[in-house]
Amino acid sequence: MVKKLAVRTAGMALLTLSLVLVTACGGAGGTGSASGSGSAGGDSGSGGSTSTNNGASTNSSGAAKPSGNTAAAGKTPIKIGVLASMTGALESYGKQTSWGFEMGIDYATKGTKELNGRPIQIIVEDTETKPDVAVQKATKLLEKDKVDFLVGSSSSGDTLAVLPLAEENKKIMVVEPAVADSITGANWNKYVFRTARNSSQDAVAGAAAIAKQGVKIATLAPDSAFGRDGISAFKSAAAKLGATITTEQYPAAAATDFTANIQKIIESKPDYLFVVWAGANTPWKQLQDMKVQDKGIKISTGAPDIAALKTMNDLIGMEGFSVYYNSLPNNDVNQWLVEENKKRFNGELPDLFTPGGMSAAIAITEAIKKTGGDLNADKLIQAMEGMSFETPKGTMTFRAEDHQALQTMYAIKLVKKEGVDHPVPELIRELKPEETAPPILNKK
Repeated sequence: MVKKLAVRTAGMALLTLSLVLVTACGGAGGTGSASGSGSAGGDSGSGGSTSTNNGASTNSSGAAKPSGNTAAAGKTPIKIGVLASMTGALESYGKQTSWGFEMGIDYATKGTKELNGRPIQIIVEDTETKPDVAVQKATKLLEKDKVDFLVGSSSSGDTLAVLPLAEENKKIMVVEPAVADSITGANWNKYVFRTARNSSQDAVAGAAAIAKQGVKIATLAPDSAFGRDGISAFKSAAAKLGATITTEQYPAAAATDFTANIQKIIESKPDYLFVVWAGANTPWKQLQDMKVQDKGIKISTGAPDIAALKTMNDLIGMEGFSVYYNSLPNNDVNQWLVEENKKRFNGELPDLFTPGGMSAAIAITEAIKKTGGDLNADKLIQAMEGMSFETPKGTMTFRAEDHQALQTMYAIKLVKKEGVDHPVPELIRELKPEETAPPILNKK
């Protein structure tokens, strides 16, 4: 690859246009909250790693836990390194993605965690949402663990820092859930495939919800690759629909005081404020405290994760877009994910980034099946370019030109439903993959 007033955490890339990334790998059948409590992305511990191998898991201390599934015991494993924010501001995003990834491996292998008689080993490393740490952990995965694939990461900054390593080591990197356009644009290399949607796809969906001839829109996003790429894509999509931008506000990514930015937004007198945000330091409470909506400015953004939705009761009736909500897709894969997530996580539903992790896992397993188990990068690239595969969001297809997955998005309205403790994204209509196909930016 989107928020609410007073969201303390997972502000979801509330960006009406770019949500944020996620990635990490938690244990299948682990305990805890699938919705998370925090912000956006993390990986296991502070610098720790978690490894699962065909039913046997190894923690950072190296202690092995036996499992009943030993069919592939003794055979060389297929190793997948997952980079995710398992701690810090993006922790909840990272956990959602990692849990989804492990469920995806289980789904694609019918619970065996093996392909072609070889066990699949997942090694999760915490990037701490720091690009230098992401490089360190990716280097460890590539050089010490000798992984066959990289997956990640929860932030665009981390992901952009790691892309050159994938190329240098000739290893496929499946990007999930980072959304910056530059990942499949200016910084792309042929080893990069992305199951996450990018900023331009979010932008088209976000603009479709509010932009039209004569509408004035202000924007608010963090001063980061994620934020600026998201707003750039949104501006382009909104302009094509006849809207004008009154001001662009980019507070520091770690900012906690947005007073000056909000005041400038109010002074620009827009019809709408379009917000792109992710992380725990969200601007929603200050937007509420400064009575932005009382001044006739409508807020629009992407529907966030469940923790953030719980803070959005003042936005009931808002029209925007969603990357995913558990009740939006109507297909067998999503039905499996919903039921499996409830089994593993005490009845909780899959959250915003869970299906992305699952989609990345399915993409990798489908590619390996297509090559007959050959893990040579050139063979995998040939198999994956143009490849379609079924995910919780329906059919995804890796576009051959830039390896961006084309996928369904959702135009939604936030509604109140009896017995649900948060506003629910109600489907207005599906935005088909061809509708939200982003421009090709990699100059391949």
